[in-house]
Amino acid sequence: MNTVDALQPGEHTTATQLATRVIFFIAGLGMSAWAPLVPYAKNRIGLSDASLGALLLSLGVGSLVAMPLTGKLAAKYGCKALIITASLGIMLMLPLLATLSTPVSLALCLMLFGAAIGVVDVAMNIQAVEVEKAAGRAMMSGFHGFFSIGGIAGAGLVSALLWLGLIPLQAVLVIAAVIIMLLLCSQKHLLSQRLHQPDTPLLVLPRGWVLFLGILCFILFLSEGAILDWSALFLTNNRGLPTSQAGLGYAVFSVAMTIGRLTGDRTVSRFGSTTILFCGSLCAAAGIFLAVSVNDVTVTLLAFLLVGLGASNTVPILFTAAGKQDAMPVNLAISAMTTIGYAGILAGPALVGFVSQWFSLTTAFTAIALLLLAVAASARLVTR
Repeated sequence: MNTVDALQPGEHTTATQLATRVIFFIAGLGMSAWAPLVPYAKNRIGLSDASLGALLLSLGVGSLVAMPLTGKLAAKYGCKALIITASLGIMLMLPLLATLSTPVSLALCLMLFGAAIGVVDVAMNIQAVEVEKAAGRAMMSGFHGFFSIGGIAGAGLVSALLWLGLIPLQAVLVIAAVIIMLLLCSQKHLLSQRLHQPDTPLLVLPRGWVLFLGILCFILFLSEGAILDWSALFLTNNRGLPTSQAGLGYAVFSVAMTIGRLTGDRTVSRFGSTTILFCGSLCAAAGIFLAVSVNDVTVTLLAFLLVGLGASNTVPILFTAAGKQDAMPVNLAISAMTTIGYAGILAGPALVGFVSQWFSLTTAFTAIALLLLAVAASARLVTR
């Protein structure tokens, strides 16, 4: 990566590491704060389920438009400028998401909200790659672990505030205040270095090795999206769990993934990236095979736990690999990988639904497990 005054090994490591963790937390916090607001928005505007589903696509569209551009913008302006601007964008959009009352205005706001999330996502991963290089040890799993903690905190805090009687606007203003305080504490240690890439176009398509890493990232994000959107239906339709308890599957998956990521840096340092990527993908695949093979609720929940633990450190390892390759500048590689991976989250539920419609949900989950086996088979190539 051609940088100006790039972070050197051992330079500002403690401060920049902490600032990077804070930004990952902010990204998870801001993104998840929207989830408890969805039912309120639906009732406020009077949307049908189908109309709401179409409206929610605006968030994904905004992210997919912004992500490919962020790598080049990071080269021109530095990660710090993008992270601060986009984080403020998230903060400003949340009150609008809590109050807008027309489908068009909400769709536009969701698109801007998604774009801000996309910019932060790419920029923070570019910063994370540089900080990890400077530290000289595995750190990516821990960074992504703070994103997971932020996700739990955002959804949990907004839900708790709404339960206590606050209106949605008041609840998100609390989140906005938290974002501001965290930005003030961390902004000094965000990376502001710019890159020497004067001849690089604004939008660069992934190629070669980066495209391969992106495809693996797509598979892993597709798996996560499938668990997010279809685990509840699988538990109710295939395992007879009451609808009121259907969220247990994703809850178990999320907690396991968070724990796995928070302990992942030590695990990767001890056993190596190749072993963790191979065993993790294998564990996630085994969890899905177990879920579809044994007709028991407890076993199925245990299976989702295995998927979360197995998948927890796979994506961070891919980002580390993108930081080490030389086929593309690192900032553009991270931008491309994040875009392809996010497409997996968006496409995953739709693809699962298509396969489920023509065959069965069990068949769809089995196909995902087979794709995870392909990731495991690629472990040695990824970490070469």
